[in-house]
Amino acid sequence: MAVHLNRSAFTHARELIEAGKFVFDERDAWSEHQPSAEEENEFIARYGFAEYAKWYLGINDEKRGETKGHYEFPYGDLKKVHRCGVITAESRAGQYKHFDVEKAAAQLHEMIDEHYGRTPHRGSRNAHRAPPPHRSVR
Repeated sequence: MAVHLNRSAFTHARELIEAGKFVFDERDAWSEHQPSAEEENEFIARYGFAEYAKWYLGINDEKRGETKGHYEFPYGDLKKVHRCGVITAESRAGQYKHFDVEKAAAQLHEMIDEHYGRTPHRGSRNAHRAPPPHRSVR
């Protein structure tokens, strides 16, 4: 699979985090927080694929452009970055050996934790195990 980092999505996510537009949620909350197919379709109809692409850290060149399948590794709910989405993208990208996407997601993960006031312990897989309850940061 020819998946590579979507640099504009990475930049978009960084800008959102710097502006405080992220949700510091639990690592396993992504299945509840990710946008539904219907929400994605409505977003695409309203804003187009160029804006939709900004919410996906990976681009799959083996899939036709201007399709949902062309974009992989979502990190937010199409409004805010979600810590759980970033962690999921980081983990999945590493699992499938898309190391540029994994590294970008790890940087976003660290930014969120630092912005929220938690300093991650480098090299510790358990450093992010017990976050505070779901909180939306403005």
